[in-house]
Amino acid sequence: FFFLMIRRPPRSTQSRSSAASDVYKRQVSTQSTWGIQIKTGMILTKLVRNFSTTAKHTHHSLKAIIEAQIKELKQTGVYKTERIITSPQRISIQTNGQNVLNFCANNYLGLADNQDIIEAAKRTLDTHGFGLSSVRFICGTQDLHKELERKIAAFHQKEDSILFTSAFDANAGFFETFLTEEDAIISDQLNHASIIDGVRLCKAKRFRYNHLDMQDLERILQETQNARLRFIATDGVFSMDGDFAPLDQIVALAKKYHAYTFVDECHATGFLGETGRGTPQLFGVEKEVDFISSTLGKALGGGSGGYITSRKEVVDYLRQKARPYLFSNSIAPAIVGASLKVFDIIDNQPQLIQQLNTNTKVFREGMQKAGFKILGNQACPIVPVYIGDAKLAGELAEELLQEGIYVIAFSYPVVPKGQARIRVQILSLIHI
Repeated sequence: FFFLMIRRPPRSTQSRSSAASDVYKRQVSTQSTWGIQIKTGMILTKLVRNFSTTAKHTHHSLKAIIEAQIKELKQTGVYKTERIITSPQRISIQTNGQNVLNFCANNYLGLADNQDIIEAAKRTLDTHGFGLSSVRFICGTQDLHKELERKIAAFHQKEDSILFTSAFDANAGFFETFLTEEDAIISDQLNHASIIDGVRLCKAKRFRYNHLDMQDLERILQETQNARLRFIATDGVFSMDGDFAPLDQIVALAKKYHAYTFVDECHATGFLGETGRGTPQLFGVEKEVDFISSTLGKALGGGSGGYITSRKEVVDYLRQKARPYLFSNSIAPAIVGASLKVFDIIDNQPQLIQQLNTNTKVFREGMQKAGFKILGNQACPIVPVYIGDAKLAGELAEELLQEGIYVIAFSYPVVPKGQARIRVQILSLIHI
């Protein structure tokens, strides 16, 4: 402040000596330099204060934005709450001190609390420990992991398979491994979020065809013939709509236009098709689908973990390049040991699938006779009961809970706005 207030020295006169004049010039130069430095310091201080105030304001703005959005979610009836379950996942579960029938789990075959599977997990804890504290390529691969990967490949009639910590990670790591800006990915418009996010991570050109619309798919295949590689990506079963991808037609179009087929089988593996091999078996194209993605976390015991199964060279390259595989810990040994038992049960107890098919038929026909609008394929154990209004769907689900029926309402953004529904999932072990 002192230097900013320094008066300008008096003008030099002719009587000053040359030496005195030089001293004076040096003093003026020094004073000017200090003045500039202090002015700069004051400007910087002001900028820092303004930045601090702006940051503080931004923090409060974010809080206000979030609170307003949450309030809107609650007012429109789409705010999601998590009900706490205090029992194993099974047909009858306990929540909020109440025993209820569970119609909203992916536990299609009732294997989540199967005692043989639980015992297999316990044995594996004793023989292979709790966890591996490592990714696969460092020190995270046990003999059980390789055994399960071989069993998965054989189950799907493929050459090899690769385990991921989740099916979401499997899809997230798949597309960016193979596709570049020279390629094209053609995706059903209602594909699962994991496919959508996986596609976003790759550099390929993106195309969407209308849901289950084979004419639209062919149109895009015709328009993208200059691409180096083309992958057609689809869910096998669409979990919000309960319908099936027509894989026989998709495979035929892929062959015609030299494209590859990728099918997410998370809501089909283990229970769809005569022996539970999913939609490829249902449509007779098991050996013709190029890539299958699926999960251990639904019908296959309900634990965790996902996988890709395909040709050997495809799996080998995924082990080298798929980022979720390279940078995530191995699946816990107990889950791997239990999952091996799951595949044995599916192969040796076909009555589980047969009973599920019977239950599905009885429930769908009964609901339709009662006047409800039921979505999806008649053979699908995912039974969406169409409501429309999100708030009404949520209120109905809450009232059903009071009657001892556990179901969940689905609304935007899980399904399109104005198309809310209650999704009922049929279990094999419930006798309807």
